[in-house]
Amino acid sequence: MTTDLTENLRKQLDEIYRTESRRILATLIRLLGDFETAEDAMHEAFSVALERWQQEGIPANPRAWLVSTGRFKAIDQLRRRAKFETSFEPLAEQLSASADEEIGPGNEGLEDDRLRLIFTCCHPALSPEARVALTLREVCGLTTEEIARAFLTTPPTLAQRIVRAKTKIKEAKIPYQVPSRDELPNRLDAVLQVIYLIFNEGYSASSGNSITRADLSGEAIRLGRLLAELLREPEVIGLLALMLLHESRRSARASPSGELVLLEDQDRSLWDHDLIAEGVALVEESLSSRRFGAYTLQAAISAVHSEASDAASTDWAEIIALYDALMKVNPSPVVELNRAVAVAMHSGPDAGLKLIDDILERGELTDYHLAHSARAELRRRLGRIEEARDSYMRALSLTQQAPERRFLERRLNELA
Repeated sequence: MTTDLTENLRKQLDEIYRTESRRILATLIRLLGDFETAEDAMHEAFSVALERWQQEGIPANPRAWLVSTGRFKAIDQLRRRAKFETSFEPLAEQLSASADEEIGPGNEGLEDDRLRLIFTCCHPALSPEARVALTLREVCGLTTEEIARAFLTTPPTLAQRIVRAKTKIKEAKIPYQVPSRDELPNRLDAVLQVIYLIFNEGYSASSGNSITRADLSGEAIRLGRLLAELLREPEVIGLLALMLLHESRRSARASPSGELVLLEDQDRSLWDHDLIAEGVALVEESLSSRRFGAYTLQAAISAVHSEASDAASTDWAEIIALYDALMKVNPSPVVELNRAVAVAMHSGPDAGLKLIDDILERGELTDYHLAHSARAELRRRLGRIEEARDSYMRALSLTQQAPERRFLERRLNELA
């Protein structure tokens, strides 16, 4: 085959890998029962495809061909190993006996495999850090280096975390399956937590030189869309809506020079109104189910912000009412803090400051920089300059993100 034809085939294979490899891997994990074996089998299948498809042409269903080839390659490998280590012989026979299972052209079974993979990677038996790393690696296909860079750790440390998670899945015999309807609420919450954690790190980076990380928030939204396609549960829809509504403001959250811009000061013409429309529709769908929870309520709050033409026209009374509902569903000091800020916007800085003081005096959020930043802002608006300076200094001492540090430093300079 000519060089041009070979190069063209490589490009087509690269595209198939980009669009189909996560589906192929998910199915191979189900068929082979092991992450590492499945990954080796998938890469072997793509190598074989480069050689065979030059003579035979690209098959009508490349994904099914690659799954089938990968499975048989894994069986062959296990049989070779069984000659030297008899413990592999039963596994090889078991996989060989099921090798006639049909892999049809439809998507249903393959998409079910992706859903199984998500629930396996997010199993509660794994640590939260392991869930995030494993989901980004196996479901999203990010490299170890990319994930390590995103979460400010070294690739060897991240790789060890992923290996330990896979070992835990194998040793604990964590089932590769979608939970039953009775188990679903608790298990689904773990999946949603992972997706939201990935999104939050992308939407508001915990440290570094940038306010946002578009790669991470983009991956979280991609996961949310996939989960919503596969499992149309109200809170899945609510989380997707929340991420889309937050993401709609990305381009307005920083100035052209990368400086932080508060919500009330953002140029709302820069907001992505297509994402807002999609997010609002999803909020309405979830609310209409009457089975919604914390993610949907947070999305509803974000929708109220998104539909206001400016900060002054925001319906703060509705936002406070939604926070009241959220406190009943998911009480937390952070929700209480956000409600206090809404009260300050509705009833004046005195009312909001009193609520924030109460939270901090209880010993909650004392190491949360946004609590001290909000307190400083309200003290500044009330003319309590020295107290505001103390709060800004406390917030600055707790902040790792460079744009937030510069914002707080500007506020301190303005006080002077």
